Amino acid sequence: MAAHTSPGIDQHPDIMALRAHSERATSTPAAQAVEGLALLAGLYLAISPWIVGFSGLTTLTVNNLIAGLAFTVLTMGFVNSAYERTHGMSWAALGIGIWAIIAPWVVSGSVDTTRTIWSNCVVGGVMVLLSLATGAMVARAARRP
Repeated sequence: MAAHTSPGIDQHPDIMALRAHSERATSTPAAQAVEGLALLAGLYLAISPWIVGFSGLTTLTVNNLIAGLAFTVLTMGFVNSAYERTHGMSWAALGIGIWAIIAPWVVSGSVDTTRTIWSNCVVGGVMVLLSLATGAMVARAARRP
């Protein structure tokens, strides 16, 4: 009896279409710019306590470090070859951006410095906008034939 071989899952038409969709979504200069800015925003949030000078607020410092690194890891997933598996996580990145905005009040209770609020609100707003842009690019690419 002859063994029946079939092509691997990576040759499945749906997988190939998903890869083509991912390539279309990430190949434009606008998509690459959004992804690069998102990576920088996540890194900034992670190191902002030391840049802005609020590392004395321990809970907010740890919060920003973890949230910034999480956003950066998500962004790296958008950029690299794992895009087809991670683009749906742009909503998680959106949540991290919103959290960055409200964290100074929620985590610290009372915020000691205006620069803490400005730093988190500005970078959180940028993260929200970049996350929405990533989601919009995916939706736009999905509508293209």
